[in-house]
Amino acid sequence: MSLKEKIKQNPELKRRLLNAMVHPVKTRPRGWLRLFRWFYTERGKGSVVCRSARLDIVPFNPFSLGARSVIEDFSTVNNAVGAVRIGDRSRIGLGNTIIGPVRIGDDVNLAQGITVSGLNHNFENICAPIAAQGVSTSEVVIADDVWIGANAVILAGVSIGSHSVVAAGAVVTKNVPECCVAAGNPARIVKYYDREAGLWKKN
Repeated sequence: MSLKEKIKQNPELKRRLLNAMVHPVKTRPRGWLRLFRWFYTERGKGSVVCRSARLDIVPFNPFSLGARSVIEDFSTVNNAVGAVRIGDRSRIGLGNTIIGPVRIGDDVNLAQGITVSGLNHNFENICAPIAAQGVSTSEVVIADDVWIGANAVILAGVSIGSHSVVAAGAVVTKNVPECCVAAGNPARIVKYYDREAGLWKKN
């Protein structure tokens, strides 16, 4: 049995280790762990993380930032409940929040104030505090060459196909196929590219 499996099977040991790594109230990696972040994260050549970006990155879930990709100022990236993988030449815009599990492809542009979250808080028992009911996760997948407009929200489990656009302010609750434009709350397909005709058509 591996060390990781032994820890998983011992709830008290798991709790103690997690408490040593993640502040229980701030719910972010402790200062000592952040000092070693460069040893357990993967950064591509020419990638940039701006100074005021907040990387809440822990070693027990993967984090990778591809070559020539950037995480702009005032953004937060958190992999505590799931891996965050960002491809090459992609841009996480000003003030974005990315909570894993999330997979972002190459040449993706996220504008300002966007939330992409693979996390949901459980809510089954109305007599118990929501914070005490645990969480569930479902990976968000954003394919290559996607543009997401300012203040959009991408919810857990959603996939966005390549060469698609999500309009500003959209709340995406369902999958968006490739070569489409989605807008609204909840988002719906308003335009798609007809490959046979070689032109865009309204939905």
